[in-house]
Amino acid sequence: MKIVFFAAKPYDNQSFTRLAGAYPQLELEFWEAELSAKTAAYVTDTEAVCAFVSSDVTAPVLEVLHDRGVKLVLMRCAGFNNVDLETATRLGIRVMRVPGYSPEAVAEHAMALALAVGRKLHKAYIKVRENNFSLQGLLGVNFFGKTAGIVGTGKIGAAMAKICHGFGMRVLAYDVYHNPDLPFAEYVELDELLAQSDLISLHCPLTDSTYHMINLQSIQKMKDGVILVNTSRGGLIKTDDLIAGIRENKFFGVGLDVYEEETPNVFENREDEILMHSTTARLLSFPNVIVTSHQGFFTDEALEAIATTTLNNAMAYLKGEKAGTELN
Repeated sequence: MKIVFFAAKPYDNQSFTRLAGAYPQLELEFWEAELSAKTAAYVTDTEAVCAFVSSDVTAPVLEVLHDRGVKLVLMRCAGFNNVDLETATRLGIRVMRVPGYSPEAVAEHAMALALAVGRKLHKAYIKVRENNFSLQGLLGVNFFGKTAGIVGTGKIGAAMAKICHGFGMRVLAYDVYHNPDLPFAEYVELDELLAQSDLISLHCPLTDSTYHMINLQSIQKMKDGVILVNTSRGGLIKTDDLIAGIRENKFFGVGLDVYEEETPNVFENREDEILMHSTTARLLSFPNVIVTSHQGFFTDEALEAIATTTLNNAMAYLKGEKAGTELN
């Protein structure tokens, strides 16, 4: 079975090619192009395509893929809010994902962001590079003895909760489902978590109910001087409201690995004009905000796990078996 990988980066090529020898039934072809209705039209003699969390897998794209004979969409990620599952099902296209690859990788990055803004490491790094060893403006905060609020306690949220617990923090959690692996966590309502937490870390999927869950109203319920971290989905936060909260000095710091306008060109030039209108770019103007490039998953271990699960998904489809990763 031939699989075309869209938006393939060099590290995708390396991680998948490294394992390809163990899957002789699969032919892998890597394209740099993003998946769209236009690029999908170039697919030939292909039964499966592999997409990423930022790919366009909406109805028009699926219609083109269906016309080109594609029967399987492999998401090499956990998120699938960019996939029109209803259309895929109607067209008979199976969609599979990687529900968990290295939850510790994302959780560790979330804590790295929290520590960086909590101890102002980004400012210290710049000062010392300029031969300025003054401590002025670098006063930080302890996490030991403070309260961490974990919103979403699936695999990644649970890993973050354990890290916070290891730091000697009281851990509050909010989730529809209570994770039995977190006996030290206190499950509370979201409003209570917002009001009591010194560190709030978001680890929930993007759904209709969680879209813009961090907004003016929820921000007003938070403690003054709170640290907010998001390594989950950009749409969980209403960016304009976050900016308003930052301007009102509500936050000690904010660490973001995802953002609402997350596209491959969010910070790039377009027609020789820098995207100054981007609200994400506006966040970079604040000294207590750190933005990283959706790299929470980006470790050797995670890439190997993603490749392994994706290829195993393809093999399960070929054999007519259930992998437990199907979305439809």
